Amino acid sequence: MAAASSSSHAGWKKRCASISGGGVGVARVGASGRVLRVSKPTSNHTPRPVSSKTTYALAGLAVVVVAVIVAAVYLWNRGGGDKVRNDGYGPVHDRGVSVALDSDGAIVLGKPNAKTIDIYEDPLCPACGQLEKIYGQEIAQQVDLGKIAVRYRLVNFLDPQSRSKDYSTRAVAANECVAQAGDGPVYSKYHSLLFTTEQPSEGGPDHDNKELAAIAKEAGADDDVAKCITSGDRADTGRAHAEAALKALNDALNNRAATPSVFIDGKKVDVNNENWVLDAAK
Repeated sequence: MAAASSSSHAGWKKRCASISGGGVGVARVGASGRVLRVSKPTSNHTPRPVSSKTTYALAGLAVVVVAVIVAAVYLWNRGGGDKVRNDGYGPVHDRGVSVALDSDGAIVLGKPNAKTIDIYEDPLCPACGQLEKIYGQEIAQQVDLGKIAVRYRLVNFLDPQSRSKDYSTRAVAANECVAQAGDGPVYSKYHSLLFTTEQPSEGGPDHDNKELAAIAKEAGADDDVAKCITSGDRADTGRAHAEAALKALNDALNNRAATPSVFIDGKKVDVNNENWVLDAAK
């Protein structure tokens, strides 16, 4: 059930359309690189004066032909603010949860026969970090319960927005190093750290490979995993997987995609619905 792979995210300071009042605003990147407002859909949700989680729009080029990547901004406004779901649970901790690295680079975390959801994200995407902060612990509990499994599809279109110019690619490769070791709880903790407390900001200092390896050790990874990350040997493979995931998402969503994107049975999930994780677990 591979949904599409997530494409762009909106953190691009020069390519981000800011929309107020909830809903999704769409902006198209013109030939000059300037973002043109295309639409501002209305929303049934009445926004409250709370903090906004901005899902940034994408941009991108399809692999064979130039594909327009659309910038999309989500305002996730919730009454009472952005409440963390299942706060205090932490990452996956059931030793019966495994993780596997598929041949296409997808990272599958869960128990056998669990319903699988696809999550597409870029390691540098702030909105992906928000998704993890708010829903990560709720997802972890449902994975522990065997209700859902998660297929992570990581993309790297934000490489140019990182100070090192290749952070997303290196973080994708590091995730693959941890995942191929097969320890579910360790991978879950690593993923959580990289998308929350250890997530760099766009344009700010990011982690080198030694730091990515140190975070893996903090999550419980062994020396072989740390060596895999530090060596950078998976960088080319990770880049190829990330680019393939990006193309898949653009193909599935008619070249209009955003990260984070969540899919169940190939259908995009509305993460503005605060109960989407519990609904997925039914």
